[in-house]
Amino acid sequence: MTNNESKQNSLKQLAKIAPIVRGLLAEPTGNQDIPYNPVILKSLTSKEAVDFADSANNAQASEYPSPLNKDLGIPIFPEALDLNNPIEELRKNLSDSIAGYSAQYNSKPQIICLRNLGILFVDPGHNKPELPLKNKVALVTGAAGAIGYGICCGLLEKGCHLAATDLPGKKLDRFTTDLKQMAGDRIIGIPIDVTDEDSVVQGLESVSLVWGGIDIVVVNAGIPLAKFLKDIDLDDFRRLEKVNVEGTFLTLREITRHFILQDTGGDVVIVSTKNVPSPGAGFGAYSATKAASHQLGRIASLELAQYGVRVNMVAPDAVFSEGKYKSGLWEEIGPDRMKARGLDEDGLQEYYQGRNLLKAKITGRHVSNAVLFFATRQTPTTGATIPVDGGLPDATPR
Repeated sequence: MTNNESKQNSLKQLAKIAPIVRGLLAEPTGNQDIPYNPVILKSLTSKEAVDFADSANNAQASEYPSPLNKDLGIPIFPEALDLNNPIEELRKNLSDSIAGYSAQYNSKPQIICLRNLGILFVDPGHNKPELPLKNKVALVTGAAGAIGYGICCGLLEKGCHLAATDLPGKKLDRFTTDLKQMAGDRIIGIPIDVTDEDSVVQGLESVSLVWGGIDIVVVNAGIPLAKFLKDIDLDDFRRLEKVNVEGTFLTLREITRHFILQDTGGDVVIVSTKNVPSPGAGFGAYSATKAASHQLGRIASLELAQYGVRVNMVAPDAVFSEGKYKSGLWEEIGPDRMKARGLDEDGLQEYYQGRNLLKAKITGRHVSNAVLFFATRQTPTTGATIPVDGGLPDATPR
């Protein structure tokens, strides 16, 4: 094995351990809706950090690897872990070590040294007022668009650390740079192709290495197609199926595995659409694949409740833009819709606004508010859908 392969293997192992440790360091609250207060758990994997972690004698060192300092307390050096052991055995070994430390020092450790892997340490946090999602880590797929921008802004404003994910490239880079002006180091951009299994796995591992784990996932990645069934090319249908269905499946599968490692519950919100209960002619491929995504969410709500994970859906309609970010869906299908109705872009928006009962313009921030209703756990709810459409009787969930 080359040095690079060995390094990558160590990072994968650390990414597996980090959520377990983060879960064990979370403080129980006694509140059934918000059962734990999490920590932000950062990692150090430099040669200096790995060398430091290899010997418990280094607890007495005069200096710790940067940026650590003695204000974080005495490090803990759990016994060497066999990462081939079952998850529960790994958790028990780490739990026993942390419990022993807590009994001796009357507090949980802030620096965890893992032999051959590196160091995990608790970020003391930002000196800001308490916010409902402080120290929660959220991941949003397909973030770099109108709905994604609204959701990301809402999560950051409520205190989240946020991983904005999308296909790699300048679009994601610019999106992340914009949000950094608002949230600084609480936002990172991580390239994820939700149709690629390795990309999804590696994306979640990257978040674990940066902040220790994930608490909230918003499944927002999706693509449209506006054609009648008789005109749809099979490859085009398969393209939608891969993003809208397989992308949802892979995200749900991998985050479930992550939540089990962390063992502190979690929240998943799937961005569905009014086209699930009320499909439209000429929009069959999108409606069918989003319906499959929605159904996967309902099934996940049944399967994940045992782990304290809630899975819910929001179903928006006609979100054209949020700030300077335009909807990818409407950029693709809007020109044909405008041509068919003899309207310009403003006229098309007015048309869709006029068809809902409230005559409301639906924005990315409205979708964000629905996501935050679930993410902040306002009610003990799972498997539910909030319409964000201004009132469309045909689209009311049945």
